[in-house]
Amino acid sequence: MAEQRIPRATAKRLPIYYRYLNILLDADKTRVSSTELSEAVKVDSATIRRDFSYFGALGKRGYGYDVPKLIEFFKKILNQDQLTNVALVGVGNLGHALLNFNFHQNSNVRISAAFDVNDNIINTVQSGVPIYPLTEMEQQLQEQQIAIAIVTVPEDTAQEVTDQLVKAGVRGILNFTPRRLSVPENVRVQNVDLTNELQTLIYFIDHYGDLVNTTRAGQN
Repeated sequence: MAEQRIPRATAKRLPIYYRYLNILLDADKTRVSSTELSEAVKVDSATIRRDFSYFGALGKRGYGYDVPKLIEFFKKILNQDQLTNVALVGVGNLGHALLNFNFHQNSNVRISAAFDVNDNIINTVQSGVPIYPLTEMEQQLQEQQIAIAIVTVPEDTAQEVTDQLVKAGVRGILNFTPRRLSVPENVRVQNVDLTNELQTLIYFIDHYGDLVNTTRAGQN
């Protein structure tokens, strides 16, 4: 199938659909309607049908969607049949938490290398992941052919680390720092600002507390 561009919001919902479809299959359910899927993932059924329409006719009117076929389709779309190794830069409190998070249980992602400047953990193995000195990052990323990195370093060093990652050939960065990173056009940055998310949540609770499900999954 030719590569196509889909809306960013749709792309963010695809892993949610894939995860729930696997839950359905584990429960021996082989068919699902957009209404049933909507109730489970908290995305309205019209949005689900529109998301699916970007990929052609995935379901049948009056029948719904074949769960095993949808899983196989999204598995290919999301490259779930291929293990993706990522790097972690910064093994502080948040970094340690990410090392202990079992990405591979729910996806094809695995942290295979981590980097830090702390002599107490350099050249050790934490949660099954080897910790390398930051000075070896470019070499290790290239040797291990890692193209995606998670950044959890202090804000004042985030851009410098990012420049090193770009030089090493990284094409995707999951940024947990407050700093908005400057990267070339061919590098994608996904920002995860926990403080901003909490402040947004507090705002909605304070101003729209009488409304249920003000935001829908994957639509923020």
